[in-house]
Amino acid sequence: MTQLIPAPRSAVAASGEVRLTRHSRLYADSATEGVGHWLSAALRQATGLPLREGRELADAEGGIGLRLDPALGPEEYRLVSDRSGVLVEGGGAAGVFWGAQTLRQLLGPEAYRRAPLDRDRVWSVPYLRIEDAPRFRWRGLMLDVARHFTPKEGVLRHLDLMAAHKLNVFHFHLTDDQGWRIEIERHPRLTEIGSWRARTKTGHRASPLWEDKPHGGYYTQDDIREIVAYAAERHITVVPEIDVPGHSQAAIAAYPELGNTDVIDTTALSVWDTWGINPNVLAPTDNTLRFYEGVFEEVLRLFPSEFVHIGGDECPKDQWRRSETAQARIRELGLADEDELQSWFIGHFDTWLTARGRRLIGWDEILEGGLAKGAAVSSWRGYAGGIAAARAGHDVVMCPEQQVYLDHRQDPGPEEPVPIGWVRTLEDVYRFEPVPPELTPEEARHVLGTQANLWTEVMEDHARVDYQAFPRLAAFAEVAWSALPAPAERDFAEFQRRMTTHYRRLDALGVAYRPPTGPLPWQRRPGVLGRPTDGPPPSR
Repeated sequence: MTQLIPAPRSAVAASGEVRLTRHSRLYADSATEGVGHWLSAALRQATGLPLREGRELADAEGGIGLRLDPALGPEEYRLVSDRSGVLVEGGGAAGVFWGAQTLRQLLGPEAYRRAPLDRDRVWSVPYLRIEDAPRFRWRGLMLDVARHFTPKEGVLRHLDLMAAHKLNVFHFHLTDDQGWRIEIERHPRLTEIGSWRARTKTGHRASPLWEDKPHGGYYTQDDIREIVAYAAERHITVVPEIDVPGHSQAAIAAYPELGNTDVIDTTALSVWDTWGINPNVLAPTDNTLRFYEGVFEEVLRLFPSEFVHIGGDECPKDQWRRSETAQARIRELGLADEDELQSWFIGHFDTWLTARGRRLIGWDEILEGGLAKGAAVSSWRGYAGGIAAARAGHDVVMCPEQQVYLDHRQDPGPEEPVPIGWVRTLEDVYRFEPVPPELTPEEARHVLGTQANLWTEVMEDHARVDYQAFPRLAAFAEVAWSALPAPAERDFAEFQRRMTTHYRRLDALGVAYRPPTGPLPWQRRPGVLGRPTDGPPPSR
């Protein structure tokens, strides 16, 4: 009946409907005023109805009311539609906002358009009572803008799509070997040099194809402020990622002294134009620490998030093994090896961030050599890192690549564009379970939630990102929000029935998703080499 995605905890229907007309009003109190502004703007452009402001809740009779109910949790909401109108209540403004997103779905796919298709259309909401709350506090999406740059307008669009699916953490992957995407005022060459590469590998790194033109771009600090503010209006937290000590060639190309200068000629390095694990990593020197402290000082001024992501993954140790500077640092600190040197590097920034009231989060390699007490882990190499972290008392975000890396292919067929990794179908994502059964209830409390990741090596524009993300992100959103049964017991056929309506919402939003029948002709990339992995992915 409701065709809602993600599925609510409880929905009880009654006979009748609320009709919104030119006389309907929208009431929001001071605590829900921001949600009211967002909802009235969204609905006015889609419906053409004026939805004038109500001065008190009684004014919204036959219309829409928004208010807080302190008995509910911060993101919990209740939506009641009856003869008096539609009332959305939440424990906090975030809960009211998620209820408003549900209301938009109830109005039909045309409620997602930016102009009314038919000004004589009757806009109605069926009588019902919905009670709903999220399963996890961290319902995330990571977008890699370093490999292929997404302009600011594209980022704002992704935030709107996240909000429509009740996702609330945007992990912003801003730096890598292939590009530095955030303006740092005290280090201008990071964007003057580090934000552009001369050419780009087309397809997997083994592909012989190249796009022989410069690629790049970056966000000014005002762009970042706008993105963070736009996200906050949608109750989305933006978590920045600044990669250290690996994935750093763009920074080293801009400032060669950051690299291992006693091992290689870092002045000969440029922003990397291909993919894979790069051997050029940061030197473990005081100069490097001071440089990145300066970077993070500016990052903290721009991002108010509790967590700051520092990468920490895929850091080859070969240069450190050959570097007398690195070896001297190991001896000076009394460390056992290069793994402990990386742990020291990560620990330095954990202490630095903690002193400033923030928390460090990194990919699960930061467990190697020991992990600082307050740090959290993004478990990407399967479940093992997350299990180890939770058992050690660390908070965890579950994002295993074999389950929720949405850059992986969606079908084994030869028409999938630039096939990467394992096959992860819509059903596979729907049956993903973020909490491993091995964890005790106490350990499971360390699972903050889950996140889907979009790495953009082979995604050259927003249409390719759309194709990889959707419709699977809709299934992921339900996993992150709804209290679903065990994976084998989930009713995927029923989810598919609800997706029939949801595809129309995505159409209205202009999302270039993968159709259930397979890629459309212009979505294919014939002749571009990928890196498919055969067989089922490991379960752990």
